[in-house]
Parts: sequence; C-alpha cells; structure tokens
Amino acid sequence: MTELTLVQAVNRALRHALQNDPNVILLGEDIGVNGGVFRATEGLQKDFGAERVIDTPLSETGIVGAAIGMALYGLRPIPEIQFQDFIFPAFDQIVSELAKFRYRSGGQYPCPLVLRAPYGGGIKGGLYHSQSNEAYFAHTPGLKVVIPSSPADAKGLLLSSIADEDPVLFFEPKRIYRSVTGEVPDGDHRVPLGTAATVREGTDVSVFCYGAMVPLCTAAAERLANDGTSVEVVDLRTLVPLDEPALLASVEKTGRAVIVHEAPRFCGYGAELAAILAEKALYSLQAPVCRVTGYDTPFPYALENLYLPGVERIAEAIRSTARAG
Repeated sequence: MTELTLVQAVNRALRHALQNDPNVILLGEDIGVNGGVFRATEGLQKDFGAERVIDTPLSETGIVGAAIGMALYGLRPIPEIQFQDFIFPAFDQIVSELAKFRYRSGGQYPCPLVLRAPYGGGIKGGLYHSQSNEAYFAHTPGLKVVIPSSPADAKGLLLSSIADEDPVLFFEPKRIYRSVTGEVPDGDHRVPLGTAATVREGTDVSVFCYGAMVPLCTAAAERLANDGTSVEVVDLRTLVPLDEPALLASVEKTGRAVIVHEAPRFCGYGAELAAILAEKALYSLQAPVCRVTGYDTPFPYALENLYLPGVERIAEAIRSTARAG
C-alpha cells in the first residue's frame, strides 16, 4: 500500500499499464514533455518514450480519430482530452463511430479505448473549464462511463477500464485531484466496472453520488449523525454499467433517497436514477426522491461556490427528506 493523491493514483495506473502491455499507447495535448495540465502523465514519456506517450496537436478530433484507428488495429490507446469541456469537436466520432463498432460488426471489431478527461468545477475555471457532461455519454449505447472518487478507485477502475473490450469514458474529478488522499494497493489493483461502493452505512436516508460529490456527501452525513440522522452514502463509481441492485437495495433499507451531482438538474444523470427508483422501488419509498445538483445555467465563474452543491445544501436536502412523508 502507498499513500497517494487521486492524480498520483491515475499516474500509477497508467505507468502499470505501460509496463505490462506493449500495446498501451497514451496520446494527448501536452501529455508528454509537460506531463499534462494536471501532471497526470508526468514522467511517463521520459520512461517509455515519445512513441508510446505522444504529444499531439491541439485537435480533439485528431486525437480521438487516431485513437479509434489504433484500437481497431489491436492497440489499447488511452487518449486524454485536456478538459472534458473540449470533448465536443470529437463528439460525433465518439457517439457515432466509437460507440458502435462492436455492434455494427457483429462483435468482430471491438474498440478497446479509454478516453480520459478531467471534469467538473471547483478550480475557478469558469464556463469553459468546469462542465460536467457525463449524461451526454451515459445516454449513448456502446459506451461505458466511469468516475472515481478516491485514489484506490482511480487506479483500480482505470486498470479495469484499460482491460475492458469496450470503449470507456473515464472522467476524473479535477477538484479532488490533490485534495483527497488514501492508501492505494501496489501492483495490479483492479476494481470491477459496474459495482457501486457503500462508503458509509446508514438506515434513515440513502445518498447516491459520484466523483467530487462523494467527500461532500460523506461530510454532510457525518454532520447529520450528530443530530441523530443515519445517512447511507453510496458512491456509484460506474455510471454505465450502473450497479442497479445496489441502488435498489439501499433504498429498500432506508426508504428515502437523495441524489447529488454537480451537473445541471434538467436531464442530468440523477433523473435516470430517480426514474429507476420510481419504477422499481416505489413501494419502498417513504418520501419523494430529492435531487441536489448544479443549476440549469452555464457554469459561472464568480458564483462557482453557489452553483456547486456544498455540504450545507446537501445536508439540508437530507434533513428535509428525512422529515418528509
């Protein structure tokens, strides 16, 4: 075990993959000499060479298009989009091509590719560097969507994603790249995709969250424990495939649900969770499902802390849900 930050854990996972599979290739803007904007790939080009850790032109379309070609020819590329906000020039290639190769070829042409991108707010990045666009991709059949919230999960989920035969969008919450630390297993540590984690047991209210919202929800739960409210916090970890049994089991136990994400509310990922609970856990619910989210506006710069769910806003939603019904 080694104590690491989340971004260090990502680096360790990439290093492990490069060391153990000659087909793994990294490519992206400034990922080589500079080690990436957030230093997630620091030192990797020096150790593995410029042919395996490739500095690309500033072209998201070129990065993703090249990576798709590499994957179809048997490599395991890991392209990086510098900020998730910049992914849209390559959106058509991702949802129209990458997501569909296995289906359209009857399984003959899998496209094993892990597209990494830092996402979300919390760094004063303003509207072009702070978006949370996971719902766009969770809506597309053929893509897997993974978001870690801890260093151990960052390494374990990333290594599992690299080994997967389907394309995976691996979104990293940059807000907690360095503010969250934890022990990370050495070597080939893997966390299976499609498994949620109960990070805090509780009996009164279930809170479902992912990414940078997990530590905030845990802090809110700990605050409410002092008032006698027992809150269960479930980290989804994988949005697609979703661990639906874990979602339902938690609500069947507590009878109440709060969903937290920093993306806008309307048609956000939380809406799908609420729909699943309405369809499959209605008779277990003792109160309406509550969502705590970002607002339906462009991401603000000066008002970032008002836009993002915080501990107090999450705690108040849990209090209201615990009293409702």
